Amino acid sequence: MIRMDQLVRAIAVALDIVEGQLLGASTHHGKRIAVLSVAMGRCFGLKEENLSSLATCALFHDSALTEYIISEQRAADPAMRLHCEYGQRNAEALLTDRDVSGFVLYHHERADGLGPFGKKEGSFPLGAEIIAIADMLDVAHHLQTVSAEDLPRIRKRVTEGAGTIFTRRAAEAMLSVLDEKMLAGLRDERIAATVENVIPVWLADVEHVSAFRIAGLAARIIDYKSVFTKRHSVQIANKAWLMGGHYNMDGNLRACLYMAAALHDLGKLATPSHILEKPGRLTPEEFDLIKDHARLTEDILKDVSGFEYICAMAAGHHERLDGTGYHQGKNADDLDFTTRLLACLDIYQAVSETRPYHAGRSHAETMPILYDMAENGWIDQEIVRDLAAVMAEYSNRDVPPPPEAALLGNV
Repeated sequence: MIRMDQLVRAIAVALDIVEGQLLGASTHHGKRIAVLSVAMGRCFGLKEENLSSLATCALFHDSALTEYIISEQRAADPAMRLHCEYGQRNAEALLTDRDVSGFVLYHHERADGLGPFGKKEGSFPLGAEIIAIADMLDVAHHLQTVSAEDLPRIRKRVTEGAGTIFTRRAAEAMLSVLDEKMLAGLRDERIAATVENVIPVWLADVEHVSAFRIAGLAARIIDYKSVFTKRHSVQIANKAWLMGGHYNMDGNLRACLYMAAALHDLGKLATPSHILEKPGRLTPEEFDLIKDHARLTEDILKDVSGFEYICAMAAGHHERLDGTGYHQGKNADDLDFTTRLLACLDIYQAVSETRPYHAGRSHAETMPILYDMAENGWIDQEIVRDLAAVMAEYSNRDVPPPPEAALLGNV
């Protein structure tokens, strides 16, 4: 079983990196919103399952940042609406069996109706009211830095904003939970322990639809970091699922392979976009930054209980059979079949898709490059031959996702 709550938090770490790069947001923003939201939810007597859903929406409330900022490039107000709409789509795609209607969609609404959708107090759901006040206060005050001396000023702002900026019931709940003890728990050095203590445990099997969905969502978030990788992780994951079927893997192993493929570049969210999109040769320093993404992927995923094998696969996607890969310098004796397969799929996708330094390639143009790498002893020859046979059908077109990973339609 996977600790899905820990996996969601791990992906939220990556989202915070993106938000910091794009908007200058503070570290652990999503975690603080989740902690405050769950604490307020308990004031309203919400059940543990509902608190878990609220925490997931809070952690994922900014999950559409890369999609709406980098891809859409819309004007400010429409972009804010798109951010909310795409984020709601993501939450509903992940929490398939729970009602989170409007939790993310309306998290920028105000009690006076001056939010992006014009919803007034009483016309948007409690979950959205809770996330909204937590988000607004953390953005305005960076709560991880607030001292006890500043607390009365912030509480006064909550009181004065009740009924205009914040809904009255959300403001009352915030005043109940925002004390010196809570502030101390929101500090960077303590937030991990606070989250573990506050957010309910959510367990799911690797073959559960929510596990597939969160992997697919993370792949989309990663891919939108650059215009040149808008299909990269998603297509590697879909190809991994396809190849898992070709090799008659059992459901558990095939699902693990899919998730590792979807998340393998999670650490690349920390790589500056100008390096990812550089058309010329990278400097040694820039290449070192690129290479560090495999280690970061491992660092982000390593503490997710039940995810150890998936993490090892994802972190090993740049290792080579002759030991010249990165980041751990593993060799053929250390690399199992699924990790070798993921490495081959990553190369196949990178070589075939358009990049700043080369045009897209057909299957026939891609395979000689992989054959050369196999001849050099870098990647598995038998897997390369199997890719040549299976992928020929999909030259210059996308491999469809597994049914469990199909997301809700675009908004």
